[in-house]
Amino acid sequence: MEDYNIATLPNGIRVIHKEVPTTRIVHCGFILDIGSRDEEPHQQGLAHFWEHMAFKGTRKRKAFHIINRLESVGGELNAYTTKEKICFYASALSKHFEMAVELLADITFDSVFPEKQIERERKVILEEMSMYYDNPEDAIQDEFESLVFPNHPLGYNILGTQESVKSFVREDFKKFISENINTEKIVFSCVGALPFSKVLKIARKYLDDVPRLSANKQRKPLSPYKPQIRQVRRPLTQAQCAIGRTAYSLHDPKRYVFFTLINILGGPGMNSRLNLELREKYGYVYSIDANYSAFTDSGLFSIYFGTDPNQLDKSIRLALKELKKLKSSYLGSLQLHRAKEQIMGQLAMAEENYTSLMLMLGKSLLDLGRVVPLEEVFDNIRAITPSDLIETANEMFDPDNLSYLTFVPN
Repeated sequence: MEDYNIATLPNGIRVIHKEVPTTRIVHCGFILDIGSRDEEPHQQGLAHFWEHMAFKGTRKRKAFHIINRLESVGGELNAYTTKEKICFYASALSKHFEMAVELLADITFDSVFPEKQIERERKVILEEMSMYYDNPEDAIQDEFESLVFPNHPLGYNILGTQESVKSFVREDFKKFISENINTEKIVFSCVGALPFSKVLKIARKYLDDVPRLSANKQRKPLSPYKPQIRQVRRPLTQAQCAIGRTAYSLHDPKRYVFFTLINILGGPGMNSRLNLELREKYGYVYSIDANYSAFTDSGLFSIYFGTDPNQLDKSIRLALKELKKLKSSYLGSLQLHRAKEQIMGQLAMAEENYTSLMLMLGKSLLDLGRVVPLEEVFDNIRAITPSDLIETANEMFDPDNLSYLTFVPN
């Protein structure tokens, strides 16, 4: 039996709720199946700009009233943009749930994009872009995505370009929304102590009047991946390096095996192979991470680290050495058991974060049409064999199919 409830409103918006009796806080939000990959080249950064502008004025509220509405009762209002999603969400005491829903519906569906606020927020976003550019650890991740997904929206910087951000006017936001918003691809997600009947009643009160919207813009398909090598000279004291390639999509059953490999290689634990080798053994890096991001039709595998320029080549060789080990050496039964237990523990702890859980429920419903129970995820992880890891490592870690991006000092 599922431990959450789902209902579909007449306009196609779906409501999903998980009741957690032990919390006093309700976490809720709208997850829209729209992101930076839905932008045309001249629209780069528009989805993220829209996320900012949602807080800057609606037909019934000015920016100050939006910001103050939940904060005045101890709640929080937030939003973010990814390659494939825009999320507007809030957390508040359960007794303020209706206030949170009304406010979220207002900023999601009734923003008016005041011209004066556009000019003001444009400056904020340009400052945000400068901040990221001045932080090479962030900048290399954005540029690496454009290297792996060249001339494709998945390679666009979510913040956009200075030229595009400077060009946007009110009509650009309205056009982008009308071209992309589809109420059947919007989920209102909620986690809290409230019964589903109350959640649905309040959701219907503020969402039933939202008109059915049915934009059906198709996302641009990906071209075959080709490995790239690029070196960029920048005013730095430390060299930065990104290594990786395209990876499995959200719908590929191999994603569980690959996720396990990445966790062993460079996951959040201090016992990851890359951390033990490059930091603990040689002291070449302060931190090194391996990441796997799954999209609806592709994915991205990446390794990131910074090091002294004189140690860059040595560090790359050591990273590739760890990839080679995963391709050629079977994990022993005890090693594999510990790796699985570590991943399952991390996933279980992530589900204890109710804001993350709320967002995960909505994204899963949009991307997979259902919520994958945690125990099903555990079953997939438990079923992984040493042969699965070797096979997947050989498919994904061929050094000739990896892309390399380095920032080196001028």
